[in-house]
Amino acid sequence: MNARGLWFNPIADFLGEAYLRAAFTRGTDQEVGFLAAALGLGAGDLVLDAGCGPGRHALALARRGVRVHAVDASPTFCRLARAAARAEGLPVAVVCQDLRTFGADGSYDAVLCLCQGGFGLLGGDDDEVVFARLAAALRPAGRLALSAASVAFAIRDLGEGERFDVTSGVLTETSELRDPSGRVRAATLWTTCFTPRELRLLAQRAGLVVDAVHGVRPGRYRAAPPTPDDPELLLLAHRPPGR
Repeated sequence: MNARGLWFNPIADFLGEAYLRAAFTRGTDQEVGFLAAALGLGAGDLVLDAGCGPGRHALALARRGVRVHAVDASPTFCRLARAAARAEGLPVAVVCQDLRTFGADGSYDAVLCLCQGGFGLLGGDDDEVVFARLAAALRPAGRLALSAASVAFAIRDLGEGERFDVTSGVLTETSELRDPSGRVRAATLWTTCFTPRELRLLAQRAGLVVDAVHGVRPGRYRAAPPTPDDPELLLLAHRPPGR
């Protein structure tokens, strides 16, 4: 197995709801609060959560009155997101689909693609395809927020057993996973990393106007220039009015 295909679905099947116990998920409310302000989101707005995982950002937005369409390629994560939304009576519609084939009609006030979901897990081959689909989902003047792993951080903090492929920008690592019952297994993960310039160029090629690229970390979204200390980049962009 390699970074091609839906290699992450068996990992999602193993993790299940235990995914939401990971430390990086604890900052969801802070991230959504920052994004709601940065994107000007309010009650009644329609948002696409692309690569939603088990729905943590979608649910947090829906609690603010935002209508959310959530898409993920993992049947397990989609099932968890649907169940959580149903339990709280939240306006979240979940579709199980690969973003590379997702068709959008330009009706969304905003599109989120966070935590490498649906974008950074594709092996570095389909970045332009996904960006084009995300851009097409936006209404004129609609806004995009997309996070991606940072090349500068990945190279500087390369750990034992990790490998960074300069040609593809893919970081390969082995991680210990724990399922809901506590069973442990090792899994190989492939994460595509980017520079701020690459994200700007991808967005511009998709017809978007770049508003900012910030340096962030999970649970600490902020408006600040990227540094090598920031594990993630957060791109904010918008579709030009009238297009």
